[in-house]
Amino acid sequence: MVKDQISARGVKDPRVLDALLRVPREWFVQAEYQDLAYHDRPLPIEQEQTISQPYIVALMVEALRLDENSKVLEVGTGSGYAAAVTSKLADQVYTIERHQVLAETAARRLGDLGYHNVHVRHGDGTQGWPEQAPFDGIVVAAGGSSVPEALKQQLKIGGRLVIPVGGEKTQSLVLISRLDEKRFEEQTGIDVRFVPLLSGKA
Repeated sequence: MVKDQISARGVKDPRVLDALLRVPREWFVQAEYQDLAYHDRPLPIEQEQTISQPYIVALMVEALRLDENSKVLEVGTGSGYAAAVTSKLADQVYTIERHQVLAETAARRLGDLGYHNVHVRHGDGTQGWPEQAPFDGIVVAAGGSSVPEALKQQLKIGGRLVIPVGGEKTQSLVLISRLDEKRFEEQTGIDVRFVPLLSGKA
C-alpha cells in the first residue's frame, strides 16, 4: 500500500511513509472490511462516517510538516486511524469528534493500542481546543464551505492548517499557513470528498 499507492503518487516524506508502515490499518476498520484495509479507499465506520483513504491521510499529514516536538489538532477523529499515524510524527495529538460513540470507541482503541500521546475529546470541532492552543498543525477530516475562524486563530505563527473546503459533494484541499497575528497564506490543492463539517455534538 505505502509503496504502490502512496509513495508512487508523490508523498515522499520518509517520516510520513514510515508512520504509515507502523500503524496497522486493519485495527481501525470494522471486521467485515478488514480484507479491504490496505486498499486505497475510504471505508464505512459507525455513525455513517468513514475512515479516510490512506493516500489522503498521508497527503494531509505531510502538508503539516510536523516534527517530533509538534502539537497537532485533528478535527474529526473517526476511527482514530489518522490520529494514530499523526502520533508517530508529533509530540502530542489532540483530536475532537462530534459523535460520542466514535469518540469513546476511538479513545478506548487508541489507549488499548498504546497511542498514549493522543488525547480524544467529544465536542464541537469547529471550535477547536482552546485550552491546548496554539497548535503547530491542524488537520480537518470533514469538508465545509469555509474555514472556521476559531481554528485559524488557534494556529501558531508559522503553523499550517489543512482542510477540505467546498460543497457537499466535492471539496478542494486547502493549506493555510499563518504568517503573523493577522495574515494567513492560502493554497488550494487537489479535489477530495469528505463528510460534512458540522458544528455541535451528536
